[in-house]
Amino acid sequence: MKYAFTALIALAIPATPAAAVEQNCRFIQAKPDREACYKRQEEELAAKRRPAAPAGDGQTLETLRQMRQEDEAVYRSINNICRGC
Repeated sequence: MKYAFTALIALAIPATPAAAVEQNCRFIQAKPDREACYKRQEEELAAKRRPAAPAGDGQTLETLRQMRQEDEAVYRSINNICRGC
């Protein structure tokens, strides 16, 4: 079982799509093609850097409510501090 899984992984690695392979745009001779290559790489990089969407609105709303309650507790405690007594 262990060997079959290892063999499956070994076969899957070279089967990556050509688009996933990083291109070296500077070696493309035609300027429009080279600029298009750079633009594609820039878009792919921007897509990778985007933050992941939140898992669910319910969890986010609950987190915001909890933060609001904590902020209110801090404001109440700060209100009791004597400023310039």
